[in-house]
Amino acid sequence: MIVARAVQGVGGAMIFSTGTAMLISAYPTGERGQILGINITAVYVGLTVGPFIGGLLTQYLGWRYIFLFTVLLGATIVYVTLAMIEEESLANEDETFDWVGSLLYAIALFTIMYGFSQLPFLRAGFLIGTGIIFLALFIVQQLKIPFPLLDIRMFLNNKVFAFSNLAALINYCATFVVTFLLSLYLQNIKLLTPAHTGLILIAAPAMQALISPFAGRLSDRFEPQIIASIGMAMTVAGLVPLIFLNNGTGIHYVLICLIILGIGFALFSSPNVNATMSAVEKKFYGVASATLGTMRLTGQMFSMGITMLVFAVILGNHPISEANHQLFLKSNQLIFSILSVICCGGIFASLARGKVHDEEK
Repeated sequence: MIVARAVQGVGGAMIFSTGTAMLISAYPTGERGQILGINITAVYVGLTVGPFIGGLLTQYLGWRYIFLFTVLLGATIVYVTLAMIEEESLANEDETFDWVGSLLYAIALFTIMYGFSQLPFLRAGFLIGTGIIFLALFIVQQLKIPFPLLDIRMFLNNKVFAFSNLAALINYCATFVVTFLLSLYLQNIKLLTPAHTGLILIAAPAMQALISPFAGRLSDRFEPQIIASIGMAMTVAGLVPLIFLNNGTGIHYVLICLIILGIGFALFSSPNVNATMSAVEKKFYGVASATLGTMRLTGQMFSMGITMLVFAVILGNHPISEANHQLFLKSNQLIFSILSVICCGGIFASLARGKVHDEEK
């Protein structure tokens, strides 16, 4: 299973590092926000129907059919992509791939993430420390070579690019586990079926799918930093009420929180991507897209790491059951409190990026 997931990770990296870059290259600057909004709508339409279809497949056929469905859908997408996408000429054929930097980065990220998953045990400190050392070596090495895997100078010399990526990292760190935690809450505390749980959880991605095109158009007309910061603030407003979930919390309360979160996600996502891609030259679109993908996945891993750490401390190795419902709710309370504080920091990171449209002019 681990090998299969690793292969999926390689495929995901290829998608994340090229999709946005291809999209940006095909449209003029003034339409970027709108196009990115449509793209994010497509993503979240998938996330909207995903939990619902997954819940139905799990309840009526079994969880294995989720993978069969994904294989068939993926094969269809590969065929359509090969048939419709035109190949572009290579602009940087003389550049060599940075194998050393890639290895250093992989070791650093793996040891940090794996060490995070081992908290609060002593070996976690050793792993995280090792990862930080390799990360430092990676940064030094990247600054010395002509064709780096990740151009660190883009972060040092480009304020908009640096803070946009930081805002993305914080946003995904603060929000990724919301669906995971609410899924456990709805099934274990509220005793809903997987299908009913999936139906409720589509509220957030459904709102994002509806509002993302509008948010993208706004980021073409107004400064993305303002719109994205408002979105981050709304995300905080959706996270804070989840701190107070308990046995008697109504389903409508959860739905309202999800709707607020969905609006916040929409107002943040496409303007933030627009700001990031607008801050670099065309030849760096692939790097910028890949960096955003890295921030997203790193944030998601930190989000799960925080959750697993809290569960390990409060729940221990015990499965969630009726006997420890209060411990589970206590864990939820602490996790959502931590995520809310992290997301507050994201508001300041988003505001600190500076203006984009003035620089374009």
